[in-house]
Amino acid sequence: MKFSAPLKLSEIASIIQAEMVGNPDMKVTGMNEIHMVGTGDLTFVDHPKYYDKALNSDATTIIINKRVVCPEGKALLICEKPFDAYVGLVARFRPFEKAFSAISPTASIGEGTVIQPGAFVGNHVTIGKNCIIHANASIYDHCVIGDQVIIHSGAVIGADAYYFQKRPDGYKKLESCGRVVIGDRVEIGALTTIDKGVSGDTSVGQGTKFDNHVQVGHDTTIGKNCLIGAFCAIAGVTRIEDDVILWANVLVNKDLVIGKGAVMLAGSGTEKSLEGGKTYWGIPAIEARKKWREVAALKMLPDLIGKIK
Repeated sequence: MKFSAPLKLSEIASIIQAEMVGNPDMKVTGMNEIHMVGTGDLTFVDHPKYYDKALNSDATTIIINKRVVCPEGKALLICEKPFDAYVGLVARFRPFEKAFSAISPTASIGEGTVIQPGAFVGNHVTIGKNCIIHANASIYDHCVIGDQVIIHSGAVIGADAYYFQKRPDGYKKLESCGRVVIGDRVEIGALTTIDKGVSGDTSVGQGTKFDNHVQVGHDTTIGKNCLIGAFCAIAGVTRIEDDVILWANVLVNKDLVIGKGAVMLAGSGTEKSLEGGKTYWGIPAIEARKKWREVAALKMLPDLIGKIK
């Protein structure tokens, strides 16, 4: 998330009551989780396992719970609970806004777009030209929809990221301040859900088509001209490259890359990245031809065991 105007390091330190290490006048232009950060961004880290990753990232400012050497050109904000401090900044700079109508007056809706009765379009949403938003679809605040997009009934675009930190008394939610950005000529099936980024964008490239009942997790990038079948579940921070086909009931774990032109046959699942240009099947998914040979071999086992006896 980018701030509407850059903030000084000293201003943020004052808001979260943190000890400041660095130039008080350093400009902070936005805030992002560690996997999305860029120059000028603020991020947080509260576990030693990720200290080096945060300190060596592109982030300019790091909220951290330990006094460490500040890398050159960066700044530190030291406080006891970086997670809570970050959530507090989200609440301040991207607060929840109550809706007062089914279609927010702050939404920008392009020429020729049809919004059917019962659809919800939230605050600061942008919808392009010649789209169809069917009844009971919901588009949450700050989402961006391209031209000639069709969103079917019951779809939810921009729900919060599923991201929680375990605490002794339960779970603390990492509040979302990201967006969903949908390219031109995308079709989104009924009851499909696409979660917003924690602090960046969940994005879908032009020409991609979703069947019904698909779940896309936070900060995932889906490329151009992909086909996503019914009941697919794509976890967060995953990259689906262009021209990928995921047939029905495919499961893709988090932080993976599915290469350009890959095909995952129905009922497959993977917890590892897959090379593009190949067809995969099974759980765990492997190249389909190899999997079929394995299945054929398994069918021969009873006869082989009978011969041994």
